[in-house]
Amino acid sequence: MNESFKPTKAFVITSWAALALAVVAYGVGLLNANLQLNEKGYYLVVLLFGLFSVITLQKTVRDEMEDIHVTALYKAMVIAGVIISCALMFIGLWNADTLALNEKGFFAMSFALGLFSAVVTQKNVRDLACFESETPQDERQRPAKPLSQPQPEDLQN
Repeated sequence: MNESFKPTKAFVITSWAALALAVVAYGVGLLNANLQLNEKGYYLVVLLFGLFSVITLQKTVRDEMEDIHVTALYKAMVIAGVIISCALMFIGLWNADTLALNEKGFFAMSFALGLFSAVVTQKNVRDLACFESETPQDERQRPAKPLSQPQPEDLQN
């Protein structure tokens, strides 16, 4: 794989920091929101569903790019998962009478940041795994080490 496609350390750290910021901000917002416990649970599950669905979508798209077979039904289900999670967030915020407009905006933006940063973080994890699994060029050209010859002491047993 071309070394120029390897994500830089700064890009990897930034993607993880954005994901952590989104999840922590969303969580702090939920803890401090004037919502019933079941409403907080709803928003937490929508975030988790959204994160899972976008990570799965990114993996599915990447699999197709690498000529790994993905069925059309699975890909449609993954895309539906992303759409449904976004729709659930929109519907939940639209109908949340106890949240002020700025709180709704906060949840919407932290949700969007979380989804985007999850895609980028998953891409970086997969890219780095590809680079780490490849054998360096120097080792491919080097002949294999010869097996060590048994020593006379070993043959006596």
